[in-house]
Amino acid sequence: MTTPALLAVSHGTASATGAGAVATLVEAVAARLPDVPVHAGFVDVQQPDVPACLGGLRAAAAGAVVVPLLLSAGYHVHVDLREDVDAATTAGDQVTLGGALGPDDRLVGVLERRLAEAGVRDDDVVVLAAAGSSDARAVADCEATAARLGDRLGSRVGVGYIANAVPRVHEVVAAARAEHPGRRVVVASYLLAPGFFADLAARAGGDVTTAPLLVADEDAPTELVDVVVERYRAAVTAAGAPLPTA
Repeated sequence: MTTPALLAVSHGTASATGAGAVATLVEAVAARLPDVPVHAGFVDVQQPDVPACLGGLRAAAAGAVVVPLLLSAGYHVHVDLREDVDAATTAGDQVTLGGALGPDDRLVGVLERRLAEAGVRDDDVVVLAAAGSSDARAVADCEATAARLGDRLGSRVGVGYIANAVPRVHEVVAAARAEHPGRRVVVASYLLAPGFFADLAARAGGDVTTAPLLVADEDAPTELVDVVVERYRAAVTAAGAPLPTA
């Protein structure tokens, strides 16, 4: 019996650079799991969407696992992807929904590395810039990530949102600057890839803004690949399907 396919679902972006960066992650996951069919799908902006992807995998006897390439479990995970998976299951397909990528200490490790690459100093004030969500569970995930990053850095890390949640990044940056006059404010981009939101984070008023977790023309961080593979394996185990040997 073969193992289920892995459908890696990202938000989607109009940025060719961002799309290319996400593709490097999907390709790295496929290389890590040579015995697993790995496909890419999107919840917005790009095609193919999730129903189309699952329809294309319908003939696969082993079914599929949907792994959200989303840093927090918000509306897209709990509503959009849940509805897509439930519809496929109702139609008789074997489909399982995996967990979002974060919170996870390995993502915090990538954030810490991006800060080091940006030249963060011990006296800098760090603000985490997250995409934002109307789902309180996603906001809580981002706050948990900021707390974990603060533990790594040994100082409090505030969190601001680019859309759909408050406070906004520019507000947290301004408050940090007022509270700590004379110190640099560094924005840590808690975003998967380059694109519109990463550009907005860079314009939020920080003295320095880090690159997102995926960087154009670079290999996907091993930590991110590890998390995606782990989410897939956990979903396969929960579904009672055979795990890949790789």
